[in-house]
Amino acid sequence: MVEGGAADAPGPSTSASAAEGNGAGPSRPTPEELDPEDLLKAFFSDLKDVDRDNEVNRILWAFKLNPFEKLNLRFDATPEDVKRQYRKVSLMVHPDKCKHPQASTAFDILGEAQKELLDDEKREMLLKILECAKEEVRKDRKKETKHDNLVRVASLLHEEGRDGIEAEWEKSDEFHEKWKMKARDVLARSEWRKRKLNKRLKEETLRLEEKDKEVKERVKAKKEHEKQWETSRDQRVSTWHDYLKGGGNKKSTGMVKPPKLKTNDEDKLYVQRPAGEQHRPPPPKSAGPKKD
Repeated sequence: MVEGGAADAPGPSTSASAAEGNGAGPSRPTPEELDPEDLLKAFFSDLKDVDRDNEVNRILWAFKLNPFEKLNLRFDATPEDVKRQYRKVSLMVHPDKCKHPQASTAFDILGEAQKELLDDEKREMLLKILECAKEEVRKDRKKETKHDNLVRVASLLHEEGRDGIEAEWEKSDEFHEKWKMKARDVLARSEWRKRKLNKRLKEETLRLEEKDKEVKERVKAKKEHEKQWETSRDQRVSTWHDYLKGGGNKKSTGMVKPPKLKTNDEDKLYVQRPAGEQHRPPPPKSAGPKKD
C-alpha cells in the first residue's frame, strides 16, 4: 500500500510536466533549440577577469614565428578550425570586454595569426617547415626506442605492428608537445637563414647600385670632356692660324730641332765634349820599346 501510494503520488518532475501541459508555466528550450552564437556569448559573459588576463598573457608570450601557437591550435587544424578558434579566443581578449592593458595588442596578434593561416601560400610554406620538424621528431623517437623492449612487445601484439604503435603515439599529447618544441627550433633556424640571406642580398644590391653609379659618373664625365673639347675646337684652330701668320718663329718649318751642343760651360771647370766624342774609346798604346 505504501509503495503503491508513493508511486501514485505526483513528484516534482510529474508536477512540472503537468504544469507545462496545462499551460501553467513557460517551457525551457532544449540545447538543440538554442542559437550557438547565444551560447557562446553567454559563456564568455560569465568569464572572470583573471581568465581573460591569463589568455592575454598567453598570447603575448606565445612563440612569435608560429601562428598555430598564438591561436592555441594543433598543427593539423583545418581552416574551419582556425576560424572557430579565432572567434572563441578573440571574444575572450576583446578590448571592450577585457581590462588587461595589452588586450588590444593581443587582439591584433590573433588577427595576424588568423590572416596568415588562411593565406594559402603562407600556410603551405609553414606546413612544409612543420612537416620537417615532424620528421625530426620521428627520427628522434626511432633512436630513443631502438632498444626499448616494451615498444617491441607492443608492436608484436598490435595488429599493424610498429607502424600502428607509432600512429597511435602521434595522436597523443606527448607527441604534439615534442612536435611543438621541435617546430620552434626548426622555425628559428629557418628565420635565421632567411634574415642572413636577405642581408646578403641587400649588401649585394647596394654594391651593384654603387658600381652602376660610378659607371654613370664616368660616362657623364667623358661626355662633358668631349663636349668641352668640341666647344673649344674653333678656339684652338684660330690660335694655331694666328701662330702661323706671325705669332711664332717665321723660319720654323714645323719640325723639332735638337738643342745645340755646348763645348764649353763657364760655370763649370771642365770642358764639355761634343756628343760624338763623349763615348770615344781611348787610343791604343804602342807595344814597342819605351823611349828614353
